[in-house]
Amino acid sequence: MKKDPALPNTPTIQVIERMFSLIDVLASREEAISLKEISQKTGLHPSTAHRILNDLATGRFVDRPEAGSYRLGMRLLELGNMVKGRLNVRDAALTPMRDLHKLIQQPVNLSMRQGDEIVYIERAYSERSGMQVVRAIGGRAPLHLTSVGKLFLAADDPLRVRSYATRTGLAGQTRNSITQLQVLERELARVKHSGVAFDNEELELGVRCIAAGIYDDQGKLLAGLSISAPADRLDESWLPKLQETAKEISGTLGHHSAH
Repeated sequence: MKKDPALPNTPTIQVIERMFSLIDVLASREEAISLKEISQKTGLHPSTAHRILNDLATGRFVDRPEAGSYRLGMRLLELGNMVKGRLNVRDAALTPMRDLHKLIQQPVNLSMRQGDEIVYIERAYSERSGMQVVRAIGGRAPLHLTSVGKLFLAADDPLRVRSYATRTGLAGQTRNSITQLQVLERELARVKHSGVAFDNEELELGVRCIAAGIYDDQGKLLAGLSISAPADRLDESWLPKLQETAKEISGTLGHHSAH
């Protein structure tokens, strides 16, 4: 990816520049490094380095295996895997999404879970010119109000679903939103049984969605592919093609279904 020429070559905030230099030093060695050596390599005063490293450790970006030594933390691995998974899914999904869109002439969305929300990663749809485009849209929505979100909740164990309900309060957006745990649990049982999920005007009145899951080589639900359409135009006969497309993307990611 090309660098944006409008961006400066170095951070404009000093503490962030120092943080980058500390992370670079930690990344240069596999083993933990002493505060003294980190200070020497970065040119930072030990007390300054110590203060920033402690803050990074609070966020799990840095680990302290023993007093006075530091190494890169697991949070960086988690974030790296998230980015890697997102890029792989996006690359695998681009052409199949366009093909599905050509067939049904309705928006096709790719989204992933992030905490208690889904994040829309890409969307294939037609502009007025008739040009088919795929655009990252970056929008977020609560899991229980979306078709893809329901796929992820259905993949969770019941205790996790109850924890989600407690954390979020199952807040609704429309009169159709599911706001009671028992109703959500029944809905998720249907999703688990069928392998597909619906949003029946639960996030936005006038819009319905259907979704199928995309799985990685370990059989883990990685993302969801959904079709959104005006409520009166959503055609359930699109489901087999949606499932086929999701399966194709999963196959590219190394997933082999049992069927």
